[in-house]
Amino acid sequence: MERFCFHLKYNVYLCTLIMKKFIFIMISVVLLSACGQSYEETKRQNRLQRKEALRKDSAALKIAVMPTLACLPMFVAEYHQLYDTLNGGVRLKYFKAYIDCDTALERKRVEGSVSDLVRAACIEKRGMKLRYVAATNAYWQLVTNKNSRIHQLKQLDDKMIAMTRFSVTDMLSDLVVDSVKLRDEHVFRVQINDLDVCMQMLQNNEMDALFFEEPLATMAIKAKNPVVLDTRKLDMQMGVIAFREQEMRHPERQKQLDLFVKAYNKACDSINAKGVRHYRDLIVEKCGVTKAVADSLPSGIKFQHAVGPRQKDIDTAQKWISKKKK
Repeated sequence: MERFCFHLKYNVYLCTLIMKKFIFIMISVVLLSACGQSYEETKRQNRLQRKEALRKDSAALKIAVMPTLACLPMFVAEYHQLYDTLNGGVRLKYFKAYIDCDTALERKRVEGSVSDLVRAACIEKRGMKLRYVAATNAYWQLVTNKNSRIHQLKQLDDKMIAMTRFSVTDMLSDLVVDSVKLRDEHVFRVQINDLDVCMQMLQNNEMDALFFEEPLATMAIKAKNPVVLDTRKLDMQMGVIAFREQEMRHPERQKQLDLFVKAYNKACDSINAKGVRHYRDLIVEKCGVTKAVADSLPSGIKFQHAVGPRQKDIDTAQKWISKKKK
């Protein structure tokens, strides 16, 4: 009898153990199946999301911008969501070097870009027709390293100037050499594309002179570095926002462009009414400067509505390019 009870208990134990294992296996199978379905569903949703994001990006009017004050109207329009009413929207693509803006424009990753008339003339010379939608209020100042003790253009003999080839800074470098009759080979031009790198080289005493736009010009001046050239005194307005002409001929793109111009003009009105310093926090965020620098920007800076550049400035850029590329 005892033996029978023992076997009975043992069989019950085995059955219980088998049932537990069976239940565990079934639960595991169900969970793994659910996880598998979840993973596949997640992948599918991610593909759909990426596809939708690409569609929206393709439909949007994309503009390459730089961390400069000339782009402030576009930053303000984005901040106030003035682009939300546009068909397809406007997307600002941020870069730290104008050469990257040029590349994005020429490779058709963006429809428009902030630039200068010399760069734009070079792009057109390479075969891409551009539409000049707005002249910006950009100006360039040649700032010298305070430790180099350069206070006049003629003292740039045997010194290094940071610039970028085939841009307004390249043209201005020629102007400097010619205006004080320096020997071209005695002024060493160093190509530096990234704006942050330019500022670091000034701060680390690695460059004698550099061209800066706002707000980096104010940042450099605030650190007691002298200014030896200012394009505002030369009656030069070389900043421009340009778009690919072929793309803008499509009716939908033209509608987007018209709405962009309206948003841009509203932003200019807001800045002019409230003042640049009203948008101090936005300048700090988009241009990467301190609040102290933003507060030190020149007072009275105004932004004009989107109108094309002056013909005299276009002619100046094209004449220099034709001479440079002979």
